[in-house]
Amino acid sequence: MKLKQMAAIIVIAYGVLAVLPMFVGDIPYIMNILIMCLIWAVVASSWDVIMGFAGIFSFGQVAFFVMGAYCSAILAINFHIPPVFTIIIAGFFTAGMGVLVGLPCLKLAGPYVALVTFGVHMALQPLLKGQIGIALGSGGALGLLAIPPISIFGYTFGTDNIVPTFYLILVISMACALTIMAMVKSYWGLAFLALKDSQPFATSLGISAFKYKLMVFAVTSFLTGIIGGVYGHFYGVLSVRMLDLDLFSILMVMILAGGLGHFPGAIIGSFLVVAASELMAPLGVYRAVTMGAIVVVLVLALPDGVMGVFSKRLNNHAQKA
Repeated sequence: MKLKQMAAIIVIAYGVLAVLPMFVGDIPYIMNILIMCLIWAVVASSWDVIMGFAGIFSFGQVAFFVMGAYCSAILAINFHIPPVFTIIIAGFFTAGMGVLVGLPCLKLAGPYVALVTFGVHMALQPLLKGQIGIALGSGGALGLLAIPPISIFGYTFGTDNIVPTFYLILVISMACALTIMAMVKSYWGLAFLALKDSQPFATSLGISAFKYKLMVFAVTSFLTGIIGGVYGHFYGVLSVRMLDLDLFSILMVMILAGGLGHFPGAIIGSFLVVAASELMAPLGVYRAVTMGAIVVVLVLALPDGVMGVFSKRLNNHAQKA
């Protein structure tokens, strides 16, 4: 997909969301759903870059999201640093953690990378709940409460001012989306795809696997950590239950629905899946079963997701023209 087409889809998607508060701004339930769409769009898109473009089967994106959320919250609560700064610090912290996780993955491939990164995900929950986590200020099994909201020039963004907060998170989410777009359409993106398709051939052309694999871990972890921090300061509470497989599974559905490796499909997928999940809330315990059935249908009927179908139509139209 061309850069202009990609940018147009992002602008239209975020533009539609930007208009909705004019009609539903006085309904907190719907506004919360819209904010969750914006937050998960960044997490899903970052995960899509590392798996769909770089071809690295990393299952640690939720862990980086939680790391960013906890890092920002702990700094704000225990050290009284303004959330505006703690969120940025959390981004750099998760970027560093991403590089540390990426280093042992450089000599691994396929399912072995998935096992290592999923191991990080599984190890994080007992770490936060244990004595080490409590010493660091994680709150243990109780999690963190009373996390201060984002405040800029004396104006507080939180659930009490949900419409302004929505627009702040929309700006942050869109900035992350445009950053990902610029990355995948740059030389970096070409290097990611080359390493994904044939690492020996890409290496023969002078593309450093060491450099670009660590780079994709760092950048995607940074963006995920940033939005994780935003999540923590918006809701004001954090729990290790975020590391349960429910969130992991839903994010995977978002990527598959949008189209793996078809950015900005993950953004569209996050909007669709969050909305569908909320509509299926009355199903109760059967919601997960229904979501699983939808995933099976999507994989069989739309293996490239919604954006994959859209990209094919655009290409066919361009060829006919």
